[in-house]
Amino acid sequence: MASNTRRGDRAAPTAALGLPAASALVIGSIIGTGVFALPSALAPYGPISLVAFVVVTLGALALAHTFGALSKRVPASGGPYVYAREAFGEFAGFLNAWSYWITAWAGNAAIVVAWVGYVEVFVNTGHKTGISVLIALVGLWIPAAINLTGVRNIGAFQVITTVLKFVPLVFMATVGLLFIDAGNFGAFNASGQSALGAISAAGAIALFSYLGLEAASVVAGRVREPGRNVPRATVYGTLACAVIYILGTLAVFGTVSHADLGSSTAPFTDAANNIFGGTWAGDAVAAAAIISGIGALNGWTMLCAEMPYAAARDGLFPGVFAKLRGESGVPAFGIVASTVLASLITVFSYTRFEDVFTKIVLLSVLTAVIPYLFSAAAQLYWLLVRGRDSLSPRRLARDITIASLALVFSYWSIQGSGYQTVYYGLFVLLLGIPVYVWLKRGQGSYGEPTAPTAVTIPAQEDRAPETPPPTQRISRGLRTNRIGGTRKRNGLGHHD
Repeated sequence: MASNTRRGDRAAPTAALGLPAASALVIGSIIGTGVFALPSALAPYGPISLVAFVVVTLGALALAHTFGALSKRVPASGGPYVYAREAFGEFAGFLNAWSYWITAWAGNAAIVVAWVGYVEVFVNTGHKTGISVLIALVGLWIPAAINLTGVRNIGAFQVITTVLKFVPLVFMATVGLLFIDAGNFGAFNASGQSALGAISAAGAIALFSYLGLEAASVVAGRVREPGRNVPRATVYGTLACAVIYILGTLAVFGTVSHADLGSSTAPFTDAANNIFGGTWAGDAVAAAAIISGIGALNGWTMLCAEMPYAAARDGLFPGVFAKLRGESGVPAFGIVASTVLASLITVFSYTRFEDVFTKIVLLSVLTAVIPYLFSAAAQLYWLLVRGRDSLSPRRLARDITIASLALVFSYWSIQGSGYQTVYYGLFVLLLGIPVYVWLKRGQGSYGEPTAPTAVTIPAQEDRAPETPPPTQRISRGLRTNRIGGTRKRNGLGHHD
């Protein structure tokens, strides 16, 4: 029987995801409809965007390794939120949770716009706006309904949709390469910008394809043996997607003319039709894209709720996000609220496919890169402070190099998003500050004392139940928790 849980008697979420389901969640969250629509978004830059794709892939792998290392030390739900909070304090944790939450529901709007493009291969071929919006809303609310039924159903659905989506993508990334015509590529740099500018701009769009690589770390509290399974799922899932992405995008660029690719709403369908003639192959790819999109929306809808759930359990997000319903502990409010917001931005923005998709993509990338940047910084911070005591010199040097690359890559992705996107993204991020002030006011806390004092550790039930409690040490400042106790500013070292 469904019931609301209250602070102090909330059960920890069910750890129902094994390695296959966690890997499917990573792959399913990364490979949505973005990969199926991305060639059209990259077409204005020309084949130089493939160079950007390679650069982004290297950065994504550095981030995957970083998240894998962090999740071994902090096997708790919340991912980037938890890492930032443990390394840099509550305000940094809140900003990461706020930013990632925006990424999740805004990203769902971008995914569903691309998904509609493939649904309309079969219905509403005239692209009437009203019908397109209705299809988009159906695409958003079916995954929400699946998520509301519980974690086991989410995991099973992810495995099925991941297997089904991989078949046409693998085909295009292998057999499609045999049909490449060099004449279809067009000018190497069609953007009119410098080569570096084109790579940066195309890279910011390409990064959208890898959003979701942190999925397993965000839901670590729901994964069995998270210290073992989360790092594996993160790295292996990202590697599998990287191979498919680069080769598949190359095949589409080489089988669809540059002029047609820029105006295509279903580029993989057009590529399959050009290879085989007729429409049957393109219809099969469109069907796979539809399945892929639903799978990605299913995974991202789960992430929409998990990040604010973890933050709310620690008093750093509105408490309503921490309420669980049903025997499997579903954060229902987070699922419904995020889907409502995704629906609103979809309805509001649905004018032209290219405009809607590209603009929402860039906003999603920016708000996702901020948590990526903080996570890379948290890893680098721990390595520089505690790494020498825990790792061999060779391993330490390797991990510092990878974390530094992930950090630099995050900064590069931000600058490549463009001034307008950074402006709007920063504005949306800073809208979270009044929310933080409101939360802290409700807790009756302000600032931190300056005198060194021994830290009192809060009871386990006052933190997210799947988050390990910090060890005691002397802190230069205390932070008041949400029930009046004290709480330290701590690093990640207590998870060694």
